[in-house]
Amino acid sequence: MNATAQCLFAQRMEGVPRSFIREILKVAVSPEVISFAGGLPNKELFPLEELQECAEFLLSGSDRNVLQYANTEGYLPLREKIAERYAQKGLQVNPTNILITNGSQQGLDLLGKIFINEGDSVLIEEPGYLGAIQAFSIFKPRFTTVPLTPDGIDVDLMQQAMQMDKPKLAYLIPNFQNPSGISYTEETRKEVAILCEGKPIFLVEDDPYGDIRFKGQRKHSFYHYLPEQTILLGTFSKTVVPTFRLGWIVAPDDVMERLIIAKQAADLHTDNFTQRLIHQYLSDYDVDNHIARICQRYGSQAEAMINAIERYFPKEVQFTRPKGGMFLWLTLPEWQNAMTLFNKAIKENVAFVPGNPFYVNKTEVNTCRLNFSCSNEQKIEEGIRRLGKVMYSL
Repeated sequence: MNATAQCLFAQRMEGVPRSFIREILKVAVSPEVISFAGGLPNKELFPLEELQECAEFLLSGSDRNVLQYANTEGYLPLREKIAERYAQKGLQVNPTNILITNGSQQGLDLLGKIFINEGDSVLIEEPGYLGAIQAFSIFKPRFTTVPLTPDGIDVDLMQQAMQMDKPKLAYLIPNFQNPSGISYTEETRKEVAILCEGKPIFLVEDDPYGDIRFKGQRKHSFYHYLPEQTILLGTFSKTVVPTFRLGWIVAPDDVMERLIIAKQAADLHTDNFTQRLIHQYLSDYDVDNHIARICQRYGSQAEAMINAIERYFPKEVQFTRPKGGMFLWLTLPEWQNAMTLFNKAIKENVAFVPGNPFYVNKTEVNTCRLNFSCSNEQKIEEGIRRLGKVMYSL
């Protein structure tokens, strides 16, 4: 591109990273490749027939408003269903404090628009969700990174970071964190809430995986401890289907007012038909039975991956043992490099995500993310065997 055209682009896009995973998926499209790279739900579990019946009912002509423009906040009966599901978890959420979005990713974009000025501090976990890093990067924040421990975020270091950098937002994934698979203990959740209480900061709790628990007991949300300072992000992508890109934000009144304005400016409203379709599905079918099937399948696949890792990987490789979600996290010996492993693994037709894009200021890392949700036990066994073979060759 010539220099004249180059100077027309907005500076805000400079330095915003491409989605590393999207680029890897291009490499892993071959049917010979066993891919642990994408964060894909298992397509065999999509409720295809049920959604088809719901769609046929909605398109029967009884209510043509299903194809009409809608309000920005979202279809009220759907927001009421979401509020009911929160109530089952002990959280009292008013449907008027729920905004339907185009996936949680749009929620991140809207939060960036209403909160982040250039140079503002945003606190994130390390390693952190690369989708949030990408979404917030457009607004030119200073990322304040705090390491994870097996119990969740390091609260002592979080306290130091808050005192030094004064972040406006703390973006956290307390349930089966992406990429690590780690879940915060109840004590860590309490400590984080106490640390933030009364300070000029919002906790942004992203919870795409919370319902996909196949071991252990549910823990409390930050919203339970600190509702007036907690913003919740949720999605149907992991529990129903991802193609609808249907998510939501729960936020206090003053935040919601600004979110609605930002949403109106972005796209007026989320697709009305898919909102109505999800609502119809939730009304006609038992989504908890459906989620239970997901949990059973993912639990079996996670166990298969862990067993294969113990069988085929060098003993020096450390890994997390998630009790839910879709990912586990590898830490290679210090002398090994994740990108080197990736480049050799691709030649053996197995793919994963090197840890690099999950860090803000690190380029040479020895960590990797593996997805276990979209491969059956046989493919997991073979893929881990191939990967172990490459590790021994380094």
